[in-house]
Amino acid sequence: MRILFAILILALFLRFWTIGINPPSLTWDEASWGYNAYSLGLDGKDEFGRFLPIAYLESFGDFKPPMYAYLDIIPVKIFGLNEFAVRFPSAFFGFLTVLITYFLTRKIFENSKNSNYYALFASFFFAISPWHIMLSRAAFEANVASFFIILGIFLFLIGVKSTNKLFLIFSFISFVLSMYTFNTARIFSPLILFSLLLLFRKEVFNFRKNFVIAVVVSMILFLPLAKFLITPQASLRFKEVNIFSDIAYIDISNREIENDKNALFSKVLHNRRFIYSVEYLKHYFDNFTPNFLFGKGDGNPKFSIQEVGQLYLWDLPFLIIGILLLFKKKEGFWYLIPLWIILGVIPAATARETPHALRAETILPTLQILVAYGFVNVFSKKNLKLSILVIFPLFINFLYFTHGLFTHYPKEFSGEWQYGYKESINYVKSVKSDYENIYITDQLGRPYIYYLFYTKENPKVLRENAKIKRDGFGFVNVEGYDKFKFTKDPNKIIGKNSLYVNLPGKVPANAKRLKTFYLLNGTEALVAYTI
Repeated sequence: MRILFAILILALFLRFWTIGINPPSLTWDEASWGYNAYSLGLDGKDEFGRFLPIAYLESFGDFKPPMYAYLDIIPVKIFGLNEFAVRFPSAFFGFLTVLITYFLTRKIFENSKNSNYYALFASFFFAISPWHIMLSRAAFEANVASFFIILGIFLFLIGVKSTNKLFLIFSFISFVLSMYTFNTARIFSPLILFSLLLLFRKEVFNFRKNFVIAVVVSMILFLPLAKFLITPQASLRFKEVNIFSDIAYIDISNREIENDKNALFSKVLHNRRFIYSVEYLKHYFDNFTPNFLFGKGDGNPKFSIQEVGQLYLWDLPFLIIGILLLFKKKEGFWYLIPLWIILGVIPAATARETPHALRAETILPTLQILVAYGFVNVFSKKNLKLSILVIFPLFINFLYFTHGLFTHYPKEFSGEWQYGYKESINYVKSVKSDYENIYITDQLGRPYIYYLFYTKENPKVLRENAKIKRDGFGFVNVEGYDKFKFTKDPNKIIGKNSLYVNLPGKVPANAKRLKTFYLLNGTEALVAYTI
């Protein structure tokens, strides 16, 4: 237990250390989570005034699953409306996931003499995982959903072997909670739960009373979400990001058929359903490419430092060995791991952008379990000295990653995190009383939520005074409230006694610059000026 305790301390440190300033700023989704938690904590309503929203938060019109905001209410109450509080749930549940990984791995291989070693190394490799560390250090709801999914699987395995009905009930509840947390879980959780029920149908039948109770409880909890999922709003986000909404493939299909003069073979070969299927498979296997897993990782700097893969290069040989030995030895519930991976990538592959570390997080911690399985089977207790020697390169990989994350990453990628909003808003607050109107560019994305967040504006001001525009697709744009006006081109509005906050390249030649705000690498981010 001392070793596990040390692993947990390490996991806690890597997920909480400096999360208030690294990542260097909040994304607009993070600011939205924090402000909605703040709003719910004040009067039980979200930013737009919906009382105790259960199925969704309207937010920017992307209809976010609401769980993260509710989990953030207490941290915001305790620590205030700031970056640390907003990211606390993700870091905390990331830490808990390391702990659950230990118990889950022991349960999967409970009949093996090496079960404790598998579990310890799996939790250790997960604790230092670049993939999981990056997603635990920002307010990514996917990270919390992963905890509920892993907990659900663990409780299910206990529940089918126990006469205590609570385990099975809590397993179903955990899966439902994951669906209230992240959109991807709405596909994966039913898939993995249905698969578990098929695999353990004999055990479930023997405890059918427990099963019925679990189903009834989970269906009651799921009902508000079920009602929402059949609405047009529920499909907005999916239509925005999935490959099946891309009409370019239909154009390709029609063009190829036309080129073949509408021949029958062409209608089959270039059928749009066939093209979409091929494209889906490409996107599916994108998530297993070497560059993504072991090279530079996800191309989005929010999910990777761009110098280390989602896994360490050191993991590669032991991952391969682990896969081979898993199928050879067939210990315990070994088949759950490949099944988990296969199902986990299904929702991620529908995205237009692949590979995608956030949407593919559902496969964690299976990869770390496989690495641990390979490592332990290669280096038994008899080869302890050799195992320490072999693990040394992992230590070098780990140092390289953490050095990059804590030293270079904030400065190099502050622009990717909308850095500059906080500093500019603090300045605007200090001079707000001097101006009648303040015009702010929206080119950095969603400025209104940053102004609400950093000014700690009472939500009633937004609800009563905001100019809100909802387009035909359901997307929400707050064009202004109080003195603040958010617009694409502030310079088009020449107002007497007005302050402007704009991108450096959009400052008029005749403007009087009052304050310049810089990225951490010294590049200009925003400029405050008058005309």
